[in-house]
Amino acid sequence: MSAKKSVRPTRLEMELLEALWKLGSASIREIRESLPEDRRPEYTTVQTIVYRLEEKRAVERVKKIGNAHIFRPLVSRKSTVGALIDDFLGSFGGSPETLVAHLFESGRLTLRDLKELEKQAKNPRGGPGP
Repeated sequence: MSAKKSVRPTRLEMELLEALWKLGSASIREIRESLPEDRRPEYTTVQTIVYRLEEKRAVERVKKIGNAHIFRPLVSRKSTVGALIDDFLGSFGGSPETLVAHLFESGRLTLRDLKELEKQAKNPRGGPGP
């Protein structure tokens, strides 16, 4: 899986990619069955979306078992999420302050979260801190 390659998936494409990242590789039926039952699309919808992801070179067919093709992701979660966040921040002129302020004001980001982010900013590689 390429860490540098990224796509900008739609919401449903992202759900299917999340399923594939968890499963590693899977058939369309396995991908569909891993989704929450109350929001599970029809088989043909999942099939169409997986084929779109294949055209975008986000997934590939790795083998065929009977009539079922097995797919695996070609993009990493980190690169895909990063591309989506970069696009989203671009709508604010590239500055994260507006986003962080909103998350803090809405209660989705706490002072504790901010302190943890500050620690990570001081030590971005995840190694031992000062």
